[in-house]
Amino acid sequence: MRPEDYQPPLNWWSHTWRLLLMLAISAVAMIGRTDHVGAHVIWWLTLDLALGVMCFVATWWRRTHPVLVCTLTNLAAMVSVSSSGAGALALVSLSTRRRWREIAPQIVLGIACSAVADEFVYRPDPSESPLVRYSFIVAITAVLVAWGMYIGSRRELLASWRSRAMLAEQEQQAKVAQARSVERARIAREMHDVLAHRISTVSMYAGALAYRADLTPEQVHDTASTIEENSRLALTELREVLGVLREGPGDADPEQPQAGRDDVDDLVEQSRAAGMRVSYVRTDDLQTVATTTARTLYRCLQEGLTNARKHAPASAVTVRVEPGRSGGIDLLVANPLPIGDRSPTLPPSGLGLIGLGERVELSGGRYSTTRTDDGMFILHVWLPPAVTTRDDPTRDDPRT
Repeated sequence: MRPEDYQPPLNWWSHTWRLLLMLAISAVAMIGRTDHVGAHVIWWLTLDLALGVMCFVATWWRRTHPVLVCTLTNLAAMVSVSSSGAGALALVSLSTRRRWREIAPQIVLGIACSAVADEFVYRPDPSESPLVRYSFIVAITAVLVAWGMYIGSRRELLASWRSRAMLAEQEQQAKVAQARSVERARIAREMHDVLAHRISTVSMYAGALAYRADLTPEQVHDTASTIEENSRLALTELREVLGVLREGPGDADPEQPQAGRDDVDDLVEQSRAAGMRVSYVRTDDLQTVATTTARTLYRCLQEGLTNARKHAPASAVTVRVEPGRSGGIDLLVANPLPIGDRSPTLPPSGLGLIGLGERVELSGGRYSTTRTDDGMFILHVWLPPAVTTRDDPTRDDPRT
């Protein structure tokens, strides 16, 4: 993490107390040095204060140009005691960056400039040991560097915590968005499964009423009854789906009836009653397959019949349900492709085959769609007798 990334912005109080602290340090340093200047106190005081003010102003850029500001205050310290406060702040600010390649040269320069000032600018008391004076300078420098390093370490730690918190929040928001997207897709698939079959039947019969003027009153009555029945069933199934979605997966009733083994034949009979020409062959009693697999088989057959009704409403449909070669169930739904540019009676949703594929894969099966040279559309689904993993090598490939 770069130092610029974890340096907090300063408010007016932060600037104020730093300025007061610099003034206090400079005042104490000037009181201690005035007695050692000698007869040239006037011109020295003027020069000292001028350099001190310049260093105070320079500390404004200590964050953007830390090395330059620290170098300037160290050099000014050779002849300006009033710059001591600015020099201390510049060294602490530089140390917060925690880069020894920047700090070490400034430590050497600061100690050297202080030694030059002691020997050639000021006249220290001869009774004072040079070792004591230099040890004091080194100790003050070490304290300032340690203080700056501590502040920088604490800032970096707080910044890393904030960064982790922001990252965790972003990940949580991404998970929520993904969960919402998955839920919307699940709702769309459920709506499609429930409504497409019924609405396509209603659409076909409503179209017959609109375009067939030669229907007898009895035929009109039967057609209207079929429309009413399928509309009522669609509304009932829609309410069931909305009830499950409203309750949530944890509150759903596990005993609620679901389409399964016994409903496959009924689905074919309902399609025949709706006017479809369905050739149906079932050579498996479906008693060996799992309940979830039977439910998936029902949905796949429902989607196949719905597609046939939408795209080839007047054509014959072939449905075969038979045992797979290595176990499981094979489903084949074949119907003629529409001729020319004839549009389907219902607009395509784009969710039918996608939802079918997801259901089949979740059940451990496979599916394929084929357009043959003789103008047939074939939906082929293989489902295992029980739920398996997607990578199970023993499954049949419906494309072979």
